[in-house]
Amino acid sequence: MTTAADIMRPGAHWIPADETLDRAAQLMREHGVGALPVSDPMDPDDRMCGMITDRDIVIMCVAAGHDPSHVTAGELCRGTPRWIASSAGVGDVLREMETNQIRRLPVIDDDRRFVGMISEADLAHFLSDEQLATFVERVYA
Repeated sequence: MTTAADIMRPGAHWIPADETLDRAAQLMREHGVGALPVSDPMDPDDRMCGMITDRDIVIMCVAAGHDPSHVTAGELCRGTPRWIASSAGVGDVLREMETNQIRRLPVIDDDRRFVGMISEADLAHFLSDEQLATFVERVYA
């Protein structure tokens, strides 16, 4: 059975909620990613409190006239963060992403540590053309 661990891109990076968006954008550029999980520095377990994307930075900060060097990652986080266990099957991954209409899904291990990220591009390597079309239709609907 194909699992989230098989699909994910390992070695993804966090950003603390109190870090600025200009730093988030720099990390995205350095690591070639379009999203970063945001960790809560006040949480002793350093749990995820949200996600920010390159699009979030542009739309909710820059285009709104804010200075990304003065807005923090935590200020952009909204809603309940979603993730999936590394042992979850591909069906569970699809269900989580489709139900919540998300394009990137953090993956956690048995100790609830962040171990990777699954994106649409990652899924494309494991799905048939028909499965991929259905996924895209449901996520973008």
